Amino acid sequence: MRLEALVRTSVGEALAGWGVPSALEIPVERTARPEHGDLSTRVAFVLSRTRGAPPPQIATELASCLADRSAFHAVEAAGGFVNFTLRPSVVHDVLRQILADGPRYGRRDEGQGKTVQVEFVSSNPTGPLTIGHLRQAALGDVAAALYAQLGWRCVREYYLNDEGRQMELLAQSLWARYRQALGHDEPVPEDGYHGEYLVAMGEELAQVWGNRCPRWDEAARTAFRAEAVARMMSMIHEDLDTIGVRFDVWTKEGDLHRQGLVQATLAQLQQRGAVYEKDGAQWLSSTRHGLSRDPVLIRSDGTPTYTMVDIAYHLEKKRRGFDLVVNVQGADHVDEQRQVQLGLKLLGLPEGFVQYCLHQFVTLKGEEGIQRMSTRAGRFLRLKDLVAEVGRDVARYFMMMRKPGSHLVFDYDLARDTSVENPVYYVQYAHTRIASVFREAERTGEAPSDLLSVDLSALADRRELDMIKELDRFPDVVQAAAHEFAPHLLCEYLEVLSGMFHPYYAYVRILGQGPATAARLALFAGVRLVLSRGLEILGVSAPEAM
Repeated sequence: MRLEALVRTSVGEALAGWGVPSALEIPVERTARPEHGDLSTRVAFVLSRTRGAPPPQIATELASCLADRSAFHAVEAAGGFVNFTLRPSVVHDVLRQILADGPRYGRRDEGQGKTVQVEFVSSNPTGPLTIGHLRQAALGDVAAALYAQLGWRCVREYYLNDEGRQMELLAQSLWARYRQALGHDEPVPEDGYHGEYLVAMGEELAQVWGNRCPRWDEAARTAFRAEAVARMMSMIHEDLDTIGVRFDVWTKEGDLHRQGLVQATLAQLQQRGAVYEKDGAQWLSSTRHGLSRDPVLIRSDGTPTYTMVDIAYHLEKKRRGFDLVVNVQGADHVDEQRQVQLGLKLLGLPEGFVQYCLHQFVTLKGEEGIQRMSTRAGRFLRLKDLVAEVGRDVARYFMMMRKPGSHLVFDYDLARDTSVENPVYYVQYAHTRIASVFREAERTGEAPSDLLSVDLSALADRRELDMIKELDRFPDVVQAAAHEFAPHLLCEYLEVLSGMFHPYYAYVRILGQGPATAARLALFAGVRLVLSRGLEILGVSAPEAM
């Protein structure tokens, strides 16, 4: 049994003898200071009003009831808190259970096989992916992995906006580069795309097509639009491959229009009285539902807005049978997200069906200072080039090790540092050290044939017991990281665990210590298991040697 669950169950059994309903939530927390024990409950504060007694009195009575339980070395009341010190044998049982669970450790079944769709990146195909897209790619990929740990069936989806004015500008920008390659002074549209990546594409098309498209007419528009999308998507696939992100579904906006889903969704909103006409446009009645403004759904020229298409797209997600939809987006989309959620609510979709996981943006700090990214202006560091410089593991980990809601400054110099000052290598080095110990133990014949049968009584040092208690936290960290859209919690956890391991490894002899050797190898096996599980969820390798 997990340690917090053990305390919660023991307290619940004692309270049942007092006639307290079993439905009462019993808070259990880890203590901040070792002199206060291992775990603590403030349930006395919860019971104070119903029992008509002050918390210190209730805590004292509860501690007395639990004092003779075999799992606890000590149970003490402190003010209104009850503090528990666990017996080493109980902590050892946790390690045995971790080793028995193996790769299943940290998994839960709260999803019960239901399906969650995680949509992320969804960058317009107007250029290659940049370091800014990398944060969303890493966060979305790990969000899906975290939900999978909780028993959900995860579908990763990329929404491809292949319609609208931006695609028109991209096509015309590529055509201008094509004409320039043929020796004509054709300017790129002022609000078009000026990146160098279009220069090379224009030169390739000039060699293949010659003077096939001398004018910007409907034929050129069609040809260059198709060519631009195809080439951009090839670059996007290439960038995603470099960081190990794979999508199960690619949805094109154009398909939503061709299937009539946008018009059908508009008709449903109109039938529900959620739309009104003004100045030749169709507007969503949002202010009467508490939002700050009414957005346009259909412009006066008959073209739908992003909001209208997004509502139709998410209604289609519901029709496809998803139980939950998680959208990973930048924090600058908050207003549109509220409009989409309202539109779906007015269409009868359950509240909470769509959840938004928001993140702030990325700037790059390196030898040239902090640089801001702009795909349109052509000032950016392409994702695949960054990965080539720092490696996939570092690129992914750095994008997740800060809270998504905070602005991320990517420290280029630290990312290229291959010492343990780099947090990725700090965690990976702990894994490789353990692997090295086991290789040596195999060589000397000291590796136990069955770790589950090892006598763990030699693990009596506080550092050893504290490491096991930290291993016990892993399932809770995974759950919190998923529910709170907080992969950084997993990074922080792995760094804390590594920070406990490295000093222990440096000062304690492992091999050649008789019975203690087997016990310490069992501990190392537990640490290695959790490190590899955590890194696996993050999409980062757990090397055997460095």
